[in-house]
Amino acid sequence: MAETLGQKLLKKKVVSEEQLAAAVVRQRFKGGRLGHNLVELGYISAEELNTFFQIKPELPKTVEETGLDISFIGDLIMKHILYMGDFKIADVAEHVKLPHSIVDTALEILRREKFIEVKGATEYTRSTYNFTITGQGKNHANELLEICRYVGPAPVPLDVYKNLVEVQTIKNIIVNEETVQEAFSHLILSPRLLRRLGPAISSGKAMFIYGPAGNGKTTIAETIGNVLPGTVYMPHAIIVGGQIITIFDPVNHIPVNSEPAPEHTDQRWIKIKRPVIMTGGELTLKTLDLDFNAISKFYEASLQMKANNGLFIVDDFGRQQMDPQSLLNRWIVPLERRTDFMTLHTGMKFDIPFDQIVIFATNLEPKNLVDEAFLRRIRYKIKIDHPSEDEYEAIFIKVTEANGIPFKRDMLDYLIKHYYKKFGVKFNACHPRDIVDHIIDDAHYYNTTAGMNKESIDIAWENYFVEM
Repeated sequence: MAETLGQKLLKKKVVSEEQLAAAVVRQRFKGGRLGHNLVELGYISAEELNTFFQIKPELPKTVEETGLDISFIGDLIMKHILYMGDFKIADVAEHVKLPHSIVDTALEILRREKFIEVKGATEYTRSTYNFTITGQGKNHANELLEICRYVGPAPVPLDVYKNLVEVQTIKNIIVNEETVQEAFSHLILSPRLLRRLGPAISSGKAMFIYGPAGNGKTTIAETIGNVLPGTVYMPHAIIVGGQIITIFDPVNHIPVNSEPAPEHTDQRWIKIKRPVIMTGGELTLKTLDLDFNAISKFYEASLQMKANNGLFIVDDFGRQQMDPQSLLNRWIVPLERRTDFMTLHTGMKFDIPFDQIVIFATNLEPKNLVDEAFLRRIRYKIKIDHPSEDEYEAIFIKVTEANGIPFKRDMLDYLIKHYYKKFGVKFNACHPRDIVDHIIDDAHYYNTTAGMNKESIDIAWENYFVEM
C-alpha cells in the first residue's frame, strides 16, 4: 500500500508526530490539503514542501537496486554493442544509463561466456580496457534482437515508477494568484474568469472548458500547462512482466538542464518540465492503451501515461473518431480513483497511476455530450464565452501593437457599427487576430503599409466572413 503524505514526511523527519497531528486537526476544520495546512501552521515552508515532491531517483549501487536481473542487463548490453565496434566500460554505461560498477559486472559475465573479448588497454585498470564483440556474441545479439528490438536506456521496474509518480503528484502543486495572473497576462480575460481558473488549477482536478468556438479555450488550456510549477523525473522506459514500455517522448516532453545528470541520480530517469499532452480529433480508444509494435516487440506508453504528473488536454471534445460516451466510460474509474489499468498482449493486467489534470475543451453543448454521472466526476465546469465590447477592443489593441499597426479607435467603431451590429455578429476573441492578418496580407500583396482604414477593414471582413 502506498504511503500517505503524512507517513512520508514523518519517515523523512520533515515534521514531528505532534505537528502532523495538529495539521490533521486543522485540515478537518479548515479543509484543504495536508501539506498546505502544515505550511499555514508554519511547520514547513512552501519551498520545503515543493522540494519534498521533487525527490531525485537515487543511483543504484548494486544490481539488486536496479530492480533488474543481471542476465537482462547483459542482454541489453549485447544489443547495444552489436554496432559499437570497440568500446570501453564508460561507453556502455552511457548507453544503458547504469553505473560503471554494474556494467562492469555484466561485461565480465559476457566475457566469460565468450560473447566479448578484451583487445587491449592503455593502463592496467579495467576502465581503460578496450572490448569488442566476438562472432559468437554477434550471433547471440542478433537472436536477442529477434526477441525484442529495444535498444535504449535500461528500464526501471513498475513499482519504482509508481512510487515516484506518487511523490511528484500533481495534487500537491502550489499555485498562487500572482503566478496565475502572470501566466495569463498575454490574454485578455475577465477578473472573474481568472478568479475561477486559479483554484481549478491548484486543485489538480479535472476541468470541463466549454463555450463558443474561437474564444480561446485551447489557448487557455495550453496556458494552464505553463502555470504548472516545478519539474519531474520521467523514466526512459519501464519493465512490466518482462515487457518493455517506453515512456519518455522527445516530441511531447521537454528536458531541463542539458548538462549531465547529477552524480548521485539514477540516469535511467530524465528531468523534464511537467508534461503537457494535447490530443484532438485524432484521439481513439486505442491511443489510451499500450501500443505494441509487432516488429520491434516492445510497447509505447499510452497518452495518459505520458501525461502523468502533468496536464492532459482533450481538445475539440466530441469530435473524436469515437462516441464521446465510449471515452467517458473508459475514464470513469481513472478520474475517480486516479488509477488506470493496462493490459499486455500476454494477457497480464496491471495498474498505473492516473496522476494528471485532465481538461476537456469543447465548443459543443455539454448536455449533448455527457451525462450527469460524468459531470459529477469533473470538479470544475468553466464556460469561456464571447468577449464583451470592452474586452474585444482590448484584444484588438493588443493584436495591432504586436503587429506594429497603429490602432485607430474610429476605425474600430466603424468595424463594430457597420458590420458586427449591422449583421448581428457576436464578438469572438479570435476575430481581431484574423482580421489584422487579412489587413497585413492585403498590404503585402500591394506593397503598401498595413493600417486600419475603411478599405482594409471592408476587404478583411469580406474575405473572412461568409455573406450574412
